[in-house]
Amino acid sequence: MLNDLTFYTHILSIVGDIIKVRAKQAGLGDLAVVENWDGERSLAQVIAIHRDEVSLQVFTGGKGLSTEARIQFLGHPSQVTFSENILGRVFNGAGEPTDGGPSLQGDPRVEIGGPSVNPVMRIVPKRMIETKVPMIDVFNSLVESQKIPIFSVAGEPYNQLLARIGIQADAEIIVFGGMGLVFDDYHFFRTTFEEEGVFPRTVMFVNQASDPIVERMLVPDMALKVAERFAVEQKKRVLVLLTDMTAYADALKEIGVSMERVPATRGYMGDLYSQLALRYERACDYRGAGSVTILTVTTMPGDDVTHPVPDNTGYITEGQFYLHDGMIDPFGSLSRLKQQVVGKTTRDDHGQLMNTMIRLYSGAREAEKKQAMAFDLSPFDHKLLTYGKIFRQRFMEIDVSLPLVDALDLGWQTLAECFQPEELLMKQELIDKYYPANVGDSKT
Repeated sequence: MLNDLTFYTHILSIVGDIIKVRAKQAGLGDLAVVENWDGERSLAQVIAIHRDEVSLQVFTGGKGLSTEARIQFLGHPSQVTFSENILGRVFNGAGEPTDGGPSLQGDPRVEIGGPSVNPVMRIVPKRMIETKVPMIDVFNSLVESQKIPIFSVAGEPYNQLLARIGIQADAEIIVFGGMGLVFDDYHFFRTTFEEEGVFPRTVMFVNQASDPIVERMLVPDMALKVAERFAVEQKKRVLVLLTDMTAYADALKEIGVSMERVPATRGYMGDLYSQLALRYERACDYRGAGSVTILTVTTMPGDDVTHPVPDNTGYITEGQFYLHDGMIDPFGSLSRLKQQVVGKTTRDDHGQLMNTMIRLYSGAREAEKKQAMAFDLSPFDHKLLTYGKIFRQRFMEIDVSLPLVDALDLGWQTLAECFQPEELLMKQELIDKYYPANVGDSKT
Protein backbone atom coordinates (compact mmCIF):
# COMPACT_ATOMS: atom_id res chain seq x y z
CA MET A 1 0.00 0.00 0.00
CA LEU A 2 1.09 3.59 -0.45
CA ASN A 3 2.57 5.02 2.69
CA ASP A 4 0.82 8.39 2.39
CA LEU A 5 -2.88 9.25 2.17
CA THR A 6 -2.26 11.99 -0.44
CA PHE A 7 -2.86 10.52 -3.87
CA TYR A 8 -4.51 11.65 -7.08
CA THR A 9 -6.91 9.77 -9.31
CA HIS A 10 -8.07 12.48 -11.72
CA ILE A 11 -6.21 11.15 -14.78
CA LEU A 12 -6.95 13.27 -17.84
CA SER A 13 -5.29 11.19 -20.55
CA ILE A 14 -2.92 8.33 -21.29
CA VAL A 15 -0.93 8.76 -24.50
CA GLY A 16 1.81 6.20 -24.97
CA ASP A 17 3.99 6.37 -21.86
CA ILE A 18 2.73 9.86 -20.91
CA ILE A 19 -0.11 10.32 -18.45
CA LYS A 20 -1.69 13.63 -17.49
CA VAL A 21 -3.30 14.25 -14.12
CA ARG A 22 -4.67 17.22 -12.23
CA ALA A 23 -2.55 17.66 -9.14
CA LYS A 24 -0.94 20.17 -6.82
CA GLN A 25 2.38 20.20 -4.96
CA ALA A 26 4.23 18.52 -7.83
CA GLY A 27 7.65 19.74 -8.92
CA LEU A 28 9.28 19.43 -12.32
CA GLY A 29 11.49 16.33 -12.31
CA ASP A 30 9.87 14.88 -9.18
CA LEU A 31 9.20 11.18 -8.94
CA ALA A 32 5.78 9.65 -8.42
CA VAL A 33 4.37 6.17 -7.81
CA VAL A 34 1.63 5.05 -10.17
CA GLU A 35 -0.53 2.26 -8.74
CA ASN A 36 -2.84 0.57 -11.25
CA TRP A 37 -6.24 -0.89 -10.41
CA ASP A 38 -4.70 -4.39 -10.06
CA GLY A 39 -2.13 -3.20 -7.49
CA GLU A 40 0.77 -3.09 -9.94
CA ARG A 41 3.07 -0.15 -9.22
CA SER A 42 5.54 1.80 -11.34
CA LEU A 43 7.72 4.83 -10.97
CA ALA A 44 7.03 7.91 -13.07
CA GLN A 45 8.71 11.29 -13.44
CA VAL A 46 7.15 14.72 -13.84
CA ILE A 47 8.24 16.08 -17.21
CA ALA A 48 5.88 19.05 -17.64
CA ILE A 49 3.55 21.22 -15.57
CA HIS A 50 0.90 23.59 -16.91
CA ARG A 51 -1.04 25.18 -14.05
CA ASP A 52 -2.58 22.20 -12.25
CA GLU A 53 -2.09 19.81 -15.19
CA VAL A 54 0.90 17.54 -14.61
CA SER A 55 2.46 15.28 -17.28
CA LEU A 56 4.35 12.21 -16.11
CA GLN A 57 6.52 9.75 -18.02
CA VAL A 58 5.83 6.23 -16.72
CA PHE A 59 9.01 4.17 -16.47
CA THR A 60 7.39 0.86 -17.41
CA GLY A 61 5.17 2.39 -20.09
CA GLY A 62 1.51 3.22 -20.29
CA LYS A 63 0.35 -0.13 -21.64
CA GLY A 64 -2.33 -1.62 -19.40
CA LEU A 65 -2.75 1.52 -17.31
CA SER A 66 -6.29 2.44 -16.36
CA THR A 67 -7.75 5.89 -15.87
CA GLU A 68 -8.66 4.59 -12.44
CA ALA A 69 -5.00 4.33 -11.45
CA ARG A 70 -3.88 6.48 -8.55
CA ILE A 71 -0.75 8.56 -8.28
CA GLN A 72 1.33 9.58 -5.31
CA PHE A 73 4.06 12.20 -5.63
CA LEU A 74 7.22 11.44 -3.65
CA GLY A 75 8.26 15.07 -3.29
CA HIS A 76 11.80 14.68 -4.63
CA PRO A 77 13.52 14.11 -7.99
CA SER A 78 15.43 10.98 -8.94
CA GLN A 79 18.16 10.00 -6.53
CA VAL A 80 21.27 7.88 -6.80
CA THR A 81 23.18 5.99 -4.15
CA PHE A 82 26.59 7.43 -3.37
CA SER A 83 29.13 5.73 -1.11
CA GLU A 84 32.30 3.68 -1.41
CA ASN A 85 30.07 0.62 -1.75
CA ILE A 86 28.92 1.52 -5.26
CA LEU A 87 32.38 0.85 -6.72
CA GLY A 88 32.38 -2.41 -8.63
CA ARG A 89 28.58 -2.35 -8.97
CA VAL A 90 26.15 -2.15 -11.90
CA PHE A 91 22.94 -0.08 -11.75
CA ASN A 92 20.07 0.42 -14.16
CA GLY A 93 18.72 3.77 -15.34
CA ALA A 94 16.55 4.04 -12.23
CA GLY A 95 19.61 3.73 -9.97
CA GLU A 96 18.75 0.22 -8.79
CA PRO A 97 21.46 -2.48 -8.55
CA THR A 98 21.15 -5.12 -11.28
CA ASP A 99 24.22 -7.23 -10.56
CA GLY A 100 22.79 -9.37 -7.77
CA GLY A 101 25.19 -7.89 -5.23
CA PRO A 102 24.49 -6.88 -1.63
CA SER A 103 21.69 -4.44 -0.89
CA LEU A 104 22.61 -0.75 -0.65
CA GLN A 105 19.40 0.15 1.17
CA GLY A 106 21.13 1.91 4.05
CA ASP A 107 23.66 3.84 1.97
CA PRO A 108 23.17 7.61 1.52
CA ARG A 109 21.42 8.88 -1.60
CA VAL A 110 21.87 12.19 -3.41
CA GLU A 111 19.56 13.97 -5.83
CA ILE A 112 20.66 13.98 -9.44
CA GLY A 113 20.62 17.07 -11.64
CA GLY A 114 20.88 20.53 -10.16
CA PRO A 115 23.08 23.41 -11.35
CA SER A 116 26.57 22.90 -12.71
CA VAL A 117 29.69 23.96 -10.83
CA ASN A 118 30.15 27.47 -9.49
CA PRO A 119 32.68 29.06 -11.88
CA VAL A 120 34.87 30.28 -9.01
CA MET A 121 35.50 26.63 -8.11
CA ARG A 122 36.93 25.89 -11.56
CA ILE A 123 40.64 26.08 -12.23
CA VAL A 124 42.45 26.16 -15.56
CA PRO A 125 43.12 22.55 -16.65
CA LYS A 126 46.79 21.71 -16.70
CA ARG A 127 47.14 17.94 -16.33
CA MET A 128 47.05 15.37 -19.09
CA ILE A 129 45.15 12.08 -18.86
CA GLU A 130 47.39 9.50 -20.50
CA THR A 131 45.32 6.92 -22.39
CA LYS A 132 48.14 4.93 -24.06
CA VAL A 133 46.37 5.52 -27.39
CA PRO A 134 49.05 7.27 -29.52
CA MET A 135 46.60 9.16 -31.73
CA ILE A 136 45.19 10.74 -28.57
CA ASP A 137 48.23 11.12 -26.34
CA VAL A 138 50.64 12.36 -29.02
CA PHE A 139 48.41 14.26 -31.42
CA ASN A 140 45.27 15.30 -29.51
CA SER A 141 46.00 15.01 -25.81
CA LEU A 142 43.11 14.42 -23.42
CA VAL A 143 43.26 16.96 -20.60
CA GLU A 144 41.74 16.64 -17.15
CA SER A 145 38.31 18.32 -16.93
CA GLN A 146 37.93 18.22 -20.71
CA LYS A 147 34.61 17.35 -22.33
CA ILE A 148 35.13 15.68 -25.67
CA PRO A 149 33.14 13.27 -27.87
CA ILE A 150 34.13 10.46 -30.20
CA PHE A 151 32.36 11.21 -33.50
CA SER A 152 31.68 8.02 -35.42
CA VAL A 153 29.06 6.05 -37.37
CA ALA A 154 27.28 2.78 -36.76
CA GLY A 155 29.54 -0.22 -37.32
CA GLU A 156 32.75 1.49 -36.25
CA PRO A 157 34.56 0.11 -33.16
CA TYR A 158 33.79 3.17 -31.01
CA ASN A 159 32.75 1.09 -28.00
CA GLN A 160 35.99 -0.89 -28.21
CA LEU A 161 37.92 2.39 -28.25
CA LEU A 162 35.92 3.74 -25.31
CA ALA A 163 36.56 0.57 -23.30
CA ARG A 164 40.29 0.67 -24.08
CA ILE A 165 40.54 4.24 -22.89
CA GLY A 166 38.64 3.27 -19.73
CA ILE A 167 41.03 0.47 -18.82
CA GLN A 168 44.22 2.31 -19.82
CA ALA A 169 43.58 5.90 -18.73
CA ASP A 170 45.40 7.08 -15.60
CA ALA A 171 42.18 8.05 -13.82
CA GLU A 172 41.37 6.96 -10.26
CA ILE A 173 37.65 6.33 -10.78
CA ILE A 174 35.78 5.25 -13.93
CA VAL A 175 32.06 6.05 -14.17
CA PHE A 176 30.38 4.39 -17.14
CA GLY A 177 26.96 5.33 -18.52
CA GLY A 178 25.36 3.25 -21.26
CA MET A 179 22.19 4.43 -23.04
CA GLY A 180 20.13 2.10 -25.21
CA LEU A 181 22.82 -0.57 -25.27
CA VAL A 182 22.11 -3.97 -26.75
CA PHE A 183 23.00 -6.77 -24.35
CA ASP A 184 26.15 -7.72 -26.28
CA ASP A 185 27.58 -4.21 -25.86
CA TYR A 186 26.74 -4.14 -22.15
CA HIS A 187 28.33 -7.58 -21.68
CA PHE A 188 31.41 -6.45 -23.61
CA PHE A 189 31.99 -3.42 -21.38
CA ARG A 190 31.43 -5.33 -18.15
CA THR A 191 33.64 -8.30 -19.02
CA THR A 192 36.36 -6.01 -20.37
CA PHE A 193 36.44 -3.96 -17.15
CA GLU A 194 36.45 -7.16 -15.08
CA GLU A 195 39.14 -8.98 -17.06
CA GLU A 196 41.44 -5.95 -17.15
CA GLY A 197 41.18 -5.41 -13.39
CA VAL A 198 39.55 -1.96 -13.36
CA PHE A 199 36.06 -3.07 -12.30
CA PRO A 200 36.72 -2.58 -8.55
CA ARG A 201 37.15 1.17 -9.22
CA THR A 202 34.35 1.41 -11.76
CA VAL A 203 30.65 2.27 -11.41
CA MET A 204 28.29 1.31 -14.25
CA PHE A 205 24.87 2.79 -15.02
CA VAL A 206 23.32 0.86 -17.89
CA ASN A 207 20.08 1.40 -19.78
CA GLN A 208 19.62 -1.43 -22.24
CA ALA A 209 17.62 -1.13 -25.44
CA SER A 210 14.76 -3.09 -23.86
CA ASP A 211 14.61 -0.87 -20.75
CA PRO A 212 12.22 2.09 -20.31
CA ILE A 213 13.19 5.06 -22.43
CA VAL A 214 12.78 7.52 -19.55
CA GLU A 215 15.62 5.75 -17.74
CA ARG A 216 17.80 6.47 -20.76
CA MET A 217 17.41 10.16 -19.96
CA LEU A 218 18.48 9.65 -16.35
CA VAL A 219 21.70 7.71 -16.99
CA PRO A 220 23.95 10.73 -17.78
CA ASP A 221 22.65 12.63 -14.73
CA MET A 222 23.27 9.69 -12.41
CA ALA A 223 26.74 9.03 -13.79
CA LEU A 224 27.73 12.70 -13.58
CA LYS A 225 26.33 13.21 -10.08
CA VAL A 226 28.30 10.24 -8.77
CA ALA A 227 31.42 11.53 -10.56
CA GLU A 228 30.98 14.98 -8.96
CA ARG A 229 30.68 13.47 -5.49
CA PHE A 230 33.83 11.40 -5.93
CA ALA A 231 35.72 14.44 -7.23
CA VAL A 232 34.51 16.92 -4.58
CA GLU A 233 34.21 14.79 -1.45
CA GLN A 234 37.01 12.29 -2.06
CA LYS A 235 39.24 14.42 -4.31
CA LYS A 236 39.41 11.73 -6.98
CA ARG A 237 40.37 12.13 -10.63
CA VAL A 238 37.24 10.77 -12.33
CA LEU A 239 36.78 9.80 -15.96
CA VAL A 240 33.15 9.57 -17.16
CA LEU A 241 32.46 7.41 -20.23
CA LEU A 242 29.05 7.85 -21.90
CA THR A 243 27.72 5.96 -24.93
CA ASP A 244 25.76 6.87 -26.98
CA MET A 245 24.69 10.51 -26.66
CA THR A 246 22.71 10.25 -29.88
CA ALA A 247 20.53 7.62 -28.18
CA TYR A 248 20.06 10.08 -25.32
CA ALA A 249 19.02 12.83 -27.75
CA ASP A 250 16.65 10.44 -29.52
CA ALA A 251 15.01 9.69 -26.16
CA LEU A 252 14.49 13.43 -25.63
CA LYS A 253 12.95 13.67 -29.09
CA GLU A 254 10.61 10.73 -28.53
CA ILE A 255 9.30 12.13 -25.28
CA GLY A 256 8.91 15.58 -26.84
CA VAL A 257 6.83 14.13 -29.65
CA SER A 258 4.68 12.23 -27.11
CA MET A 259 4.00 15.55 -25.39
CA GLU A 260 3.03 17.12 -28.72
CA ARG A 261 5.79 19.70 -28.50
CA VAL A 262 6.66 21.54 -31.69
CA PRO A 263 9.90 20.04 -33.03
CA ALA A 264 12.82 21.97 -34.47
CA THR A 265 15.51 20.63 -36.83
CA ARG A 266 14.89 17.05 -38.01
CA GLY A 267 12.32 16.40 -35.32
CA TYR A 268 14.56 17.22 -32.34
CA MET A 269 13.29 19.62 -29.73
CA GLY A 270 14.47 23.22 -29.69
CA ASP A 271 16.18 22.82 -26.31
CA LEU A 272 18.55 20.08 -27.52
CA TYR A 273 21.58 22.36 -27.16
CA SER A 274 20.64 23.30 -23.58
CA GLN A 275 20.01 19.69 -22.60
CA LEU A 276 23.40 18.56 -23.94
CA ALA A 277 25.25 21.55 -22.48
CA LEU A 278 23.75 20.97 -19.04
CA ARG A 279 25.43 17.56 -18.96
CA TYR A 280 28.72 18.37 -20.67
CA GLU A 281 29.35 21.45 -18.53
CA ARG A 282 29.73 19.24 -15.44
CA ALA A 283 33.27 18.52 -16.58
CA CYS A 284 35.47 20.42 -14.14
CA ASP A 285 38.87 20.60 -12.46
CA TYR A 286 37.88 21.61 -8.92
CA ARG A 287 39.92 24.01 -6.86
CA GLY A 288 41.39 22.06 -3.95
CA ALA A 289 39.68 18.83 -4.98
CA GLY A 290 39.59 16.31 -7.83
CA SER A 291 38.35 16.52 -11.40
CA VAL A 292 35.64 15.22 -13.72
CA THR A 293 36.57 14.49 -17.34
CA ILE A 294 33.85 13.51 -19.81
CA LEU A 295 34.46 11.33 -22.85
CA THR A 296 31.39 10.36 -24.86
CA VAL A 297 30.38 8.61 -28.06
CA THR A 298 28.24 10.56 -30.53
CA THR A 299 27.14 8.52 -33.53
CA MET A 300 26.40 10.50 -36.68
CA PRO A 301 23.50 9.14 -38.75
CA GLY A 302 24.65 8.88 -42.35
CA ASP A 303 28.13 10.14 -41.32
CA ASP A 304 26.56 13.60 -41.36
CA VAL A 305 28.42 15.98 -39.08
CA THR A 306 25.68 18.58 -39.64
CA HIS A 307 23.12 16.29 -37.97
CA PRO A 308 21.64 18.17 -34.96
CA VAL A 309 23.31 15.98 -32.32
CA PRO A 310 26.96 16.25 -33.48
CA ASP A 311 26.34 19.81 -34.69
CA ASN A 312 25.15 21.01 -31.27
CA THR A 313 27.78 18.92 -29.52
CA GLY A 314 30.55 20.64 -31.46
CA TYR A 315 29.53 24.03 -30.04
CA ILE A 316 29.70 22.72 -26.47
CA THR A 317 32.71 20.46 -26.31
CA GLU A 318 36.42 21.17 -26.62
CA GLY A 319 37.13 19.27 -29.80
CA GLN A 320 36.39 15.72 -30.92
CA PHE A 321 38.03 12.42 -31.80
CA TYR A 322 36.85 11.45 -35.28
CA LEU A 323 36.78 7.66 -35.74
CA HIS A 324 36.30 6.11 -39.16
CA ASP A 325 37.62 3.09 -41.03
CA GLY A 326 38.65 1.68 -37.65
CA MET A 327 41.15 4.49 -37.04
CA ILE A 328 41.26 7.88 -35.36
CA ASP A 329 41.55 10.41 -38.17
CA PRO A 330 44.32 12.93 -37.41
CA PHE A 331 42.69 15.58 -39.60
CA GLY A 332 39.11 15.31 -38.36
CA SER A 333 40.19 15.09 -34.71
CA LEU A 334 40.93 18.06 -32.50
CA SER A 335 41.67 18.68 -28.84
CA ARG A 336 41.36 22.37 -28.09
CA LEU A 337 42.98 21.98 -24.67
CA LYS A 338 46.10 20.13 -25.77
CA GLN A 339 48.12 23.34 -25.76
CA GLN A 340 47.64 23.38 -21.97
CA VAL A 341 49.85 20.30 -21.60
CA VAL A 342 51.88 19.71 -24.79
CA GLY A 343 55.48 20.68 -24.08
CA LYS A 344 54.51 21.96 -20.62
CA THR A 345 53.74 18.84 -18.64
CA THR A 346 55.01 16.55 -21.41
CA ARG A 347 58.44 16.21 -23.01
CA ASP A 348 59.96 19.28 -24.68
CA ASP A 349 59.88 17.72 -28.16
CA HIS A 350 56.19 16.83 -28.02
CA GLY A 351 54.83 19.86 -29.87
CA GLN A 352 57.43 19.89 -32.66
CA LEU A 353 57.25 16.13 -33.17
CA MET A 354 53.45 16.19 -33.28
CA ASN A 355 53.34 18.96 -35.87
CA THR A 356 56.10 17.45 -38.03
CA MET A 357 54.54 13.99 -38.12
CA ILE A 358 51.12 15.34 -39.09
CA ARG A 359 52.63 17.63 -41.73
CA LEU A 360 54.50 14.72 -43.29
CA TYR A 361 51.44 12.47 -43.12
CA SER A 362 49.49 15.16 -44.94
CA GLY A 363 52.22 15.07 -47.57
CA ALA A 364 51.87 11.29 -47.71
CA ARG A 365 48.17 11.61 -48.43
CA GLU A 366 48.93 14.04 -51.28
CA ALA A 367 51.54 11.65 -52.66
CA GLU A 368 48.95 8.84 -52.58
CA LYS A 369 46.61 10.99 -54.67
CA LYS A 370 49.38 11.70 -57.17
CA GLN A 371 50.16 8.00 -57.39
CA ALA A 372 46.48 7.14 -57.94
CA MET A 373 46.31 9.63 -60.80
CA ALA A 374 49.51 8.23 -62.36
CA PHE A 375 51.58 11.40 -61.91
CA ASP A 376 55.35 11.15 -61.75
CA LEU A 377 56.60 10.80 -58.20
CA SER A 378 59.78 12.36 -56.86
CA PRO A 379 62.19 10.48 -54.58
CA PHE A 380 60.75 12.46 -51.66
CA ASP A 381 57.22 11.38 -52.68
CA HIS A 382 58.34 7.76 -52.39
CA LYS A 383 59.64 8.48 -48.92
CA LEU A 384 56.30 10.03 -48.02
CA LEU A 385 54.42 6.97 -49.28
CA THR A 386 56.53 4.68 -47.12
CA TYR A 387 56.11 6.98 -44.14
CA GLY A 388 52.31 7.11 -44.57
CA LYS A 389 52.05 3.32 -44.54
CA ILE A 390 54.21 3.00 -41.42
CA PHE A 391 52.40 5.87 -39.68
CA ARG A 392 49.02 4.18 -40.09
CA GLN A 393 50.31 0.87 -38.80
CA ARG A 394 52.21 2.22 -35.80
CA PHE A 395 49.97 5.08 -34.68
CA MET A 396 46.50 5.12 -36.23
CA GLU A 397 45.33 1.54 -35.54
CA ILE A 398 43.18 1.73 -32.39
CA ASP A 399 44.62 -1.49 -30.95
CA VAL A 400 48.07 0.11 -30.66
CA SER A 401 48.91 0.68 -26.99
CA LEU A 402 51.96 2.70 -25.98
CA PRO A 403 52.90 4.95 -23.06
CA LEU A 404 53.42 8.55 -24.18
CA VAL A 405 57.21 8.52 -23.83
CA ASP A 406 57.47 5.31 -25.87
CA ALA A 407 55.13 6.76 -28.49
CA LEU A 408 57.30 9.88 -28.80
CA ASP A 409 60.42 7.74 -29.16
CA LEU A 410 58.67 5.62 -31.80
CA GLY A 411 57.77 8.83 -33.62
CA TRP A 412 61.42 9.81 -33.86
CA GLN A 413 62.34 6.26 -34.92
CA THR A 414 59.71 6.35 -37.67
CA LEU A 415 60.94 9.71 -38.96
CA ALA A 416 64.53 8.50 -38.93
CA GLU A 417 63.60 5.38 -40.91
CA CYS A 418 62.06 7.49 -43.68
CA PHE A 419 63.81 10.86 -43.78
CA GLN A 420 67.17 12.54 -43.40
CA PRO A 421 67.43 15.05 -40.51
CA GLU A 422 67.49 18.04 -42.85
CA GLU A 423 64.23 16.92 -44.47
CA LEU A 424 62.30 17.23 -41.21
CA LEU A 425 62.48 21.06 -41.00
CA MET A 426 62.63 20.90 -37.20
CA LYS A 427 64.67 22.77 -34.62
CA GLN A 428 68.23 21.55 -34.79
CA GLU A 429 68.51 21.31 -31.01
CA LEU A 430 65.65 18.79 -30.94
CA ILE A 431 67.15 16.79 -33.81
CA ASP A 432 70.50 16.70 -32.01
CA LYS A 433 68.79 15.52 -28.83
CA TYR A 434 66.26 12.98 -30.09
CA TYR A 435 67.01 11.91 -33.68
CA PRO A 436 68.18 8.27 -33.39
CA ALA A 437 71.83 7.84 -34.16
CA ASN A 438 71.67 4.11 -34.76
CA VAL A 439 69.46 4.16 -37.86
CA GLY A 440 72.42 4.83 -40.11
CA ASP A 441 71.88 4.32 -43.82
CA SER A 442 68.92 1.94 -43.42
CA LYS A 443 66.43 4.65 -44.39
CA THR A 444 63.98 3.69 -47.09
